[in-house]
Amino acid sequence: MVFNTGAALLDAIVLAVVTRDAEGTYGYKITQDVRKAIDVSESTLYPVLRRLQKDECLEVYDRQFDGRNRRYYKVTEKGAVQLNLYRTEWKSYSKKISDIFEGGMTV
Repeated sequence: MVFNTGAALLDAIVLAVVTRDAEGTYGYKITQDVRKAIDVSESTLYPVLRRLQKDECLEVYDRQFDGRNRRYYKVTEKGAVQLNLYRTEWKSYSKKISDIFEGGMTV
């Protein structure tokens, strides 16, 4: 993608991906799902997960899988509120950008 992805957009995408599974999901799967929308490396994504955890938007727990622990992430109530804010902001922002690209809005 030629457009830069800022921290807020990454946070929004990660929260949206994690929200899809009510039981939570693990880091590698989050990475794979996010990559369907934007090109992002694991080294970029894991700090986002830690930041969202620190901000109390995600809770983290470990679960056994094939003899080892797998770290799972689940959206908290605070994270759900934040995601709703991101969704509202995104709708407004993307409409304005689309209007500009399509010539329907003057700057």
